[in-house]
Amino acid sequence: MKSDRIDIVTLGCSKNLVDSERLQKLFCKKGYECYVDAPEVEGETVVVNTCGFIGDAKEESINTILQFAEAKTKGEIGRLYVMGCLSERYLEDLQREIPEVDKYYGKFDWNKMVEENFNGNGTRSVEPQAKSVNFNETRSIRHYRYIKISEGCDRHCAYCAIPVMTGRHKSRTMEDILDEVRELVSEGVKEFQVIAQELTYYGVDLYGKRQIASLISQMADVEGVKWIRLHYAYPNQFPMELLDVMREKPNVCKYLDIALQHISTSVLKRMRRETTKEETVRLVESLRAKVPGITLRTTLMVGFPGETDEEFNELVDFVKWARFERMGAFAYSEEDGTYSAEHYEDDVPEETKQLRLDKLMRVQQRISAEIMAERVGQTLKVIIDRKEGDWYVGRTEDSSPEVDPEVLIPAAENVETGNFYDVEITGAEEFDLYGRVKV
Repeated sequence: MKSDRIDIVTLGCSKNLVDSERLQKLFCKKGYECYVDAPEVEGETVVVNTCGFIGDAKEESINTILQFAEAKTKGEIGRLYVMGCLSERYLEDLQREIPEVDKYYGKFDWNKMVEENFNGNGTRSVEPQAKSVNFNETRSIRHYRYIKISEGCDRHCAYCAIPVMTGRHKSRTMEDILDEVRELVSEGVKEFQVIAQELTYYGVDLYGKRQIASLISQMADVEGVKWIRLHYAYPNQFPMELLDVMREKPNVCKYLDIALQHISTSVLKRMRRETTKEETVRLVESLRAKVPGITLRTTLMVGFPGETDEEFNELVDFVKWARFERMGAFAYSEEDGTYSAEHYEDDVPEETKQLRLDKLMRVQQRISAEIMAERVGQTLKVIIDRKEGDWYVGRTEDSSPEVDPEVLIPAAENVETGNFYDVEITGAEEFDLYGRVKV
């Protein structure tokens, strides 16, 4: 246990990871040795950044807090703090049920945490000596970063608890974002995953209109930015000018993460998604027409209250037609404080939900396998993320870190992590490609 080391444990989505890294940066500037999601927790202080979005994520967060609370009781760690979505939603319950935690903070309270406990006027009475710890030195993978351009959401989807936790949509200024991009490029970052609860709404609150296309265009013009990838767009009133930027800027990946949730108009209406089947089909057709070769990632839901066999089969047929390169799906779970929890009966049996989820994913697995097989024989640009055993592991333009298929290259190849290579694809599995570097 190192007295001046702080370990931050991140749960949930990449937006939480951004928050952890911002907190990490504050600690490093104050001279602490601070790590995010290190393989081994060795610090006297542990900060758990929780997720409170769906049932499984909440359970994981609670179990993680309990794990470190027990470690604190045994003297294996000195202090334990909890922040993030779960403590934002259930602060009083957590304080009552797990009192071993030194203090709980909400989703946006990391500055307060540092001020109260790490400035010599809180539980730590002596400021540690400054260390020459660079923020980027604590990262195992340094060449890509998530960059959050806004927080919150103005949508009112029936099933979603995000607005309950994050509040209304709030954009960062372009100047602030671009300054961060330039700083990160100077630290060696080459690839940016642009994220937000609702990416395509960016700028409305600050500039009176959607400015995502302008922001991404300016990001692409920053020298040293090699790849930009876009996550969490919303289908309603999609800003089509963004597609022009994606098509014309070579360092803006032809990749779009856009959660569609369902295709049946009746289900979409109950979900309060503000779109229809016809509009969604037209949007998918436009995305593929305006950006040839685009990779589409989406998320779909089965078992929403009232979903009939007919509506589910409509969703299956849509997936077969759309042939998404990347697709995830999950079963509906009632969330406290949401419109659907208050107005709908969760009337689809759990067994039916699981059967529908399994069927939908089997359809997608076949599609994914076919799409991956088409890559064999092609030469693709690949960035190398890491080495694992006998393989270097990399990604193509159409793969986001941690969630998408990877490219495996024999470790005997002469490559370095963080660099780009032209790779000939020699084999394919359902979720991975194999290749060799072209000389």
